[in-house]
Amino acid sequence: MEPPEIITVDREQVSCDGGKGALGHPLIFLNMEGKGQVDCPYCGRRFVLKQDAAAQ
Repeated sequence: MEPPEIITVDREQVSCDGGKGALGHPLIFLNMEGKGQVDCPYCGRRFVLKQDAAAQ
């Protein structure tokens, strides 16, 4: 199953709140841990590290 949304980011550490204001979910922080991508366990958004971004 494909993620509902794919977001390209510059850092391995990201945060997600579902993006729907009060209809979203609690703010959580996610770490890619060198994998280059991470999925939000609440809403399924996939955060993908840009190819040219250095791991931070």
